Amino acid sequence: MFSLSSLSRRALGTARTSFKPAVQHNVETALSPLSLFTRGRAQLAPKQVKHIKRHKGRIPIPIGGSTKGTTLAYGEWGIRIKGNGARFSAKQLTTAQEVILKKLKVIKGSKVYLRVFPDIPVCIKGNETRMGKGKGTFEFWATRVPPGRVIFEIGGSPVREELARDVLRQAAAKLPTKMEFISKSSPPRLGNLLITPPKPIDSAQPVDVVDPSTIPDSVTGLIQPTAGSS
Repeated sequence: MFSLSSLSRRALGTARTSFKPAVQHNVETALSPLSLFTRGRAQLAPKQVKHIKRHKGRIPIPIGGSTKGTTLAYGEWGIRIKGNGARFSAKQLTTAQEVILKKLKVIKGSKVYLRVFPDIPVCIKGNETRMGKGKGTFEFWATRVPPGRVIFEIGGSPVREELARDVLRQAAAKLPTKMEFISKSSPPRLGNLLITPPKPIDSAQPVDVVDPSTIPDSVTGLIQPTAGSS
């Protein structure tokens, strides 16, 4: 004689044996874990990177004499770093760019050029975290910019200097360092030094010729060659 409990246990046992889970196929894909980081269309971030974690690094200092990137290349007006170099995050650059686009949208054909790009991943660990346990997690993209580098340029259509100064002044207020307004006639900058070109010599102006008779004997004796010299 079968009870209801024994029949229910037997029915459940046959159901468990007849049910077989689906076989999971491990398909190997060519996509790396770094390719899972997607970005929006208007987001400043690289499309693909090799290493998602990188050393912190230091702000570069231009000591080699190169003035590349310190003058305008695309627009008529721009801003560049006048103070110390800084690390700009993608959010800071995006905020400054939105300020410029908002002010210049009334001018048809105006363009904004961003001369730097945040391609350095910044990793941050939580506060009051013990040492060790590996590097922190990825937080945001940034770029290290040396002093004298041009950040934004505006052009594409004629823009008055008064309007360009006001627009770029508001954009510079969103950045964490001191900026300066420049034009096409601004000289290049090497750190905190402005490289001004030498003045050309005008051939029409007469050249002052020193009369040898007016030179004192004490000075002529110093510049005259000795007997033993060739």
